[in-house]
Amino acid sequence: QVQLVESGGGLVQPGGSLRLTCAASGSAFRINTMGWYRQTPGNQRELVATITRGSTTNYADSVKGRFTISRDNAKNTVFLQMNSLKLEDTAVYYCYVLQYRSYWGQGTQVTVSS
Repeated sequence: QVQLVESGGGLVQPGGSLRLTCAASGSAFRINTMGWYRQTPGNQRELVATITRGSTTNYADSVKGRFTISRDNAKNTVFLQMNSLKLEDTAVYYCYVLQYRSYWGQGTQVTVSS
């Protein structure tokens, strides 16, 4: 089993920045893909960004150029640097990890509001 602990969400004004962190623990060896998804009420969970163990990244078009995903393989930690935040980035952000199966974090709220 892999446990995921997220941190870094909060309230920020449009144009501001936040950094999300997700640390994997437990049987967290040979984790392949790590990433972030987000969800708003009434909508499906959507991809934000993923990164493989070899650092290949994938971003949703809506966040390209504003968000940067990175990871520390030694610490089984993934980061999401979010810059130039927009109102429409408001959502619950979920950490995602793929090992022999997928795991999800509990979610952290990001609210962009003036």
